[in-house]
Amino acid sequence: MGPHPAVAAIRLAVRRVLHDILTEHTSTPHTADHTADPHERPPSPLVLVACSGGADSMALASAVAFEAPKLGIRAGGITVDHGLQPGSDLRAEEVVLRLRELGLDPVESTTVRVGRDGGPEAAARDARYAALDAAAVRHQAAAVLLGHTRDDQAETVLLGLARGSGIRSLSGMAAVSGAGGRYRRPFLQLDRQTARKACMVQSLPVWDDPHNADPAYTRSRLRHEGLPALEKALGKGVVEALARTAQLSRDDADALDTWASQAEASVRDAAGGLECAKLYALPPAVRRRILRRAAIEAGAPAGSLFARHIEEVDRLITGWRGQGAINLPGKVVAQRQGGRLVIRQG
Repeated sequence: MGPHPAVAAIRLAVRRVLHDILTEHTSTPHTADHTADPHERPPSPLVLVACSGGADSMALASAVAFEAPKLGIRAGGITVDHGLQPGSDLRAEEVVLRLRELGLDPVESTTVRVGRDGGPEAAARDARYAALDAAAVRHQAAAVLLGHTRDDQAETVLLGLARGSGIRSLSGMAAVSGAGGRYRRPFLQLDRQTARKACMVQSLPVWDDPHNADPAYTRSRLRHEGLPALEKALGKGVVEALARTAQLSRDDADALDTWASQAEASVRDAAGGLECAKLYALPPAVRRRILRRAAIEAGAPAGSLFARHIEEVDRLITGWRGQGAINLPGKVVAQRQGGRLVIRQG
């Protein structure tokens, strides 16, 4: 008799991603050590599972522990202690023990200080990814695996929709992201219930983070109030439809980014300015991407550059009435000079 359908589903999802990582690893030329045996094979790649102890990441850890050895991949784990709750250090130690019991090695816990920039959720996320990046570099890991599910994707799409910041924010989380494709999300096509069921049938202890049920957090309210209300009004397929929206939006956003990259060279003049007439002729979605990129290149921090900023700059092209320079984040200034648009440090 084969494994439970939920266990089979998580293992298949993980196997596909590990196979991709292995293929990339074996096709990447490794730095030659001239003292080594030329016939010696490069070391097997290491993947790290980011695990909070919750159902999604415990299910991921169990599937990686099962599948990685079969492919000759080394698998370790890392848990991040945000220090936001009493006893969080003991919880992290417990997760480390569970990951070791599954057979993962190396396994470590890392403690972070959570700042305040962008609100509590964004600050915790920034601290967590900085710690995961550092661990990946320290261990020379080929990838860090994250347990985000289709339900997480649906929530991310709704949050992007509420911000009103364009299709890139509707495209949710990518299956592959980060520096050099470091982060992989094998469970984006699986629902949260499948991960929880896989933990249950494997008798894996699961920790439910109280933050996930705390109405002080936007994502928690969305999870416990917003999505259930949408499902009640629109039917059970909402999560699946939102995840599909994410993929379609990602494809569209990627296509527009490519178009903007190709068009950018044709609108720049010899002095590095942008030609207004040529910009005006482009579709708004392409033109605004070029303007955003130019502002970032001039030193505007991407995270502080909002749609309203780009719309103001865009009006220098489409609604020119002699208006003055526009101040952007990072002390960047956008100014029209005759038929040219100049974006530079002020």
